[in-house]
Amino acid sequence: MADAGARLIEELMRFRPDGLTANGWAVKAGVSRTIWADLRRHGNPSRRTLEKLLGAAGSSLAEFEALRVGQAPPPPAGEAAGLAESGRGWRAAALGPIPLFETRLAGEWDEIGRGIELHSIDRSRVAGMIDRPAALAADRDAYAVTMVGGSMWPRFRVGRRLLVAPAASIEAGDDVLMQLAGKKVLIKEMVRRSASQVELRQFNPDLTFAVEPAEVEAVHKIVGEAI
Repeated sequence: MADAGARLIEELMRFRPDGLTANGWAVKAGVSRTIWADLRRHGNPSRRTLEKLLGAAGSSLAEFEALRVGQAPPPPAGEAAGLAESGRGWRAAALGPIPLFETRLAGEWDEIGRGIELHSIDRSRVAGMIDRPAALAADRDAYAVTMVGGSMWPRFRVGRRLLVAPAASIEAGDDVLMQLAGKKVLIKEMVRRSASQVELRQFNPDLTFAVEPAEVEAVHKIVGEAI
């Protein structure tokens, strides 16, 4: 890692929330494991990634940049100086929790025996409430589900609670929850999407398969795991 990149990561780590490991901080912010590992290895975070991490820490990019050059960040317009904590920016009110919907295994999708694991989500049954990470502050429809099968191992372990953001844009390589007819869903990795088909991948067993667009009701991005 270049010296400049190492210094940036060192300075960024000073903002890590108390009580969280570095990986826990990334999960709370909705930063993927791949991006987080690349950031720590090369010290080249995008502006969006920095905003997510700092937002989850109750800070801002403006504050981070100001502190890097030895200046105090300017108070937000219309706020009294007394609202700010010493050395850190004013923190917003606590975010409301998101629902954890009841999730179950629902057999296999497509040809029986291929091992394409299918789930069922009952949105009328809330199994609990999950603390809302800052990355999902603006997504009023965000929710969580439980990974109850092993088809995405080692990406997601059985029992992990996955954070889902319906408002987030989806790119190739993102983890997604695909809503099919009724309550059935596929929890997989997005390979590619076109007008003729949607290709998904699962890891255990490792295989790639296609879903016809007519079978798809919605595709939502999985942004990480709840702590």
